[in-house]
Amino acid sequence: MLHLLRQGASRLETIAVAPDWAPPADALWIDLESPSREEELAVEQALGLDLPTREEMAQIEPSSRLYQEGGATFLTASLLARSDGEHPAATPVTFVLTGELLVTIRYDHLKAFEAFAQSALQNGKPTCGGEALMGLLEAVVERLASVLERGSARVQASSNAIFDRPRGAAFEPLLTGLSRTQSITAMAQISLISLGRLASFAMLADEIGEAPARKAHLHSIQHDVQSLTEHSGHLGTHISFLLDAALGLINIEQNNIMKVFSLATVILMPPTLVGAIYGMNFVHMPELSWKLGYPMALGLMVVSGLGPALWFKRRGWF
Repeated sequence: MLHLLRQGASRLETIAVAPDWAPPADALWIDLESPSREEELAVEQALGLDLPTREEMAQIEPSSRLYQEGGATFLTASLLARSDGEHPAATPVTFVLTGELLVTIRYDHLKAFEAFAQSALQNGKPTCGGEALMGLLEAVVERLASVLERGSARVQASSNAIFDRPRGAAFEPLLTGLSRTQSITAMAQISLISLGRLASFAMLADEIGEAPARKAHLHSIQHDVQSLTEHSGHLGTHISFLLDAALGLINIEQNNIMKVFSLATVILMPPTLVGAIYGMNFVHMPELSWKLGYPMALGLMVVSGLGPALWFKRRGWF
């Protein structure tokens, strides 16, 4: 699917491309969302560029992700996608800056791109591909900031639930929520690190480096990325602490349960011994013919059980 943004347009166009397709002269941004191979080839032929394939975008080597070729600057970053869904993922996205035109290639739906498109149409910006790149990067950073902010709120709620929970309450929902938040935070941190590398390399593009306003804008984005990266690191550390604390509390509860069984075993052991002795059926047992033998055996079992129980109570074991 190919989306097109024109200068001063009132809407984002979704168009079909033919093999001889050429972008309009006032095109600012061409967004290839899950494109077919035919659409990729049509755009490559129209722009005279060799666009990276999905497999090439997924490579992690910096030389395969950040490079200049044919007068264009190719920037690939791993961005967090579907953070609100059941299965969030980090998906590669390529930004190609060539002259006054920006081309993006992605294979997942990204809310940051949708937010940028709406903002651009409302504000009448950008006016060129370089400004479109700055706007997109800013929208992505704002989206990641929102994700981390929601993650911080969930972590704080989990912290309160862990340390203020009533005895016997289930830990499973808390651990599941923390694990999910940890996963999203880790992917957000990967996205921020990837964006930091992208922003540093983008300075080499003439469309950025030779434009003071865009260069200053990119510096501001880099500062935001660095701040969010540090925040995601602190958030990940907090989540790890809460997971360890929850597991520690689970171990304490399990130990308390085992302690109850252990105490019960020790308390019942002497009465059991007495009962076992007088449960034997030997002929020559003096107590068998004694009228007070049965009450004596019962009393001995009670006393032998109360003794350890009182001693454990005095030691504060229960």
